[in-house]
Amino acid sequence: MGAQQPNAFMSFVPILIMVVIFYLLLFLPMRRKQKKHQEMLNQLTKGDRVITSGGIFGTVVNVEGEIIELRVADNVKIQVARNAIAGLAKDAETINLGQKD
Repeated sequence: MGAQQPNAFMSFVPILIMVVIFYLLLFLPMRRKQKKHQEMLNQLTKGDRVITSGGIFGTVVNVEGEIIELRVADNVKIQVARNAIAGLAKDAETINLGQKD
C-alpha cells in the first residue's frame, strides 16, 4: 500500500498544474479588468463622456446612487443604471458627440 501513495499523488500533479495555469491565464486577468471597471463606475462624475453597453454615447449630467442621467443630444436626457455604463468614450476612441466643446 505504501508504494501506491506516491503514484496516486503524482497522478494529481498534472491536474493541479493545469488548474493553477488556468487560474493565472483566465481568472486573474478577468478579476483585474472587473475591478478596474468597477473603480471607473464609482468615479463617474458630471461631465464625463461615456458609452453604454447598448452602444449609446452620452455625457453624464447627474449621478444619483445607481442611476446615471445622460445627455445624448440637445435637450434629450436618459436615465441608465450605473452598471449599464461600459466605459468612458475616450476609451472607445470616440470623443466628439456632435457637441461644441
